[in-house]
Amino acid sequence: RLCFSVGFVPVVKHVVSTLVGMYGLFVFFELHILWVALLSLLCYFILLLCRHSSSKGLFLSAVVLIYLLIGELHLIDVVTWHKIRGSQMVVAMKAISLAFDLDRRTVSSLPSLAEFLGYVFFIGSVVFGPWISFSCYKRAVDGTKLSWSWLGSSFLCLMKSQICLLVSTCIAPYLFPLFIPVYGNSVSQKWLRAYENAVSFHFSNYFVGHLSEATSMLAGSCFTEEK
Repeated sequence: RLCFSVGFVPVVKHVVSTLVGMYGLFVFFELHILWVALLSLLCYFILLLCRHSSSKGLFLSAVVLIYLLIGELHLIDVVTWHKIRGSQMVVAMKAISLAFDLDRRTVSSLPSLAEFLGYVFFIGSVVFGPWISFSCYKRAVDGTKLSWSWLGSSFLCLMKSQICLLVSTCIAPYLFPLFIPVYGNSVSQKWLRAYENAVSFHFSNYFVGHLSEATSMLAGSCFTEEK
């Protein structure tokens, strides 16, 4: 966010966004980020080939689907795929949404390679999500003014994510039986245990959701003064 607020030329901002995003992926996935980078380059290559077509979205969707199926079933082992599939899906959604925006003329022309890579590797969403549109990324790159409301909203999202993490990892598995003792016959025990596991699972999803919102806002996207 601070880098985008500085008056660098746009291409420098896009390159910085790409490098920082790739570093973030490397921290989580190490050399497995090569699969994410390969998908990104493949998507741009397809967009480049279809730049005069009016069905870029459909064609790119088919290519991405084939790539993901081949990667999951043949090229990448299960453990690695489960680690990187979230980021793979975020990159795929960004590229496909850009293709449909180009078809609808919402985006007037195909972005440069630096713009495209800066968009798909945007640090605010490439690891945890969420998907953001190309126009949202462009607004973030333009470097909107920092404000206390932005900082407060980001901090609130971080706090909510930590509360959800606490419930998922501590309260549900360990303290849950203290609040709702698992007594009774085997049937009631089974349903109470299932409820305990469901609470833990759902709050882990809420943790990721709030954390992704916080990282996006801290990076400069997904925030308006109206929020």
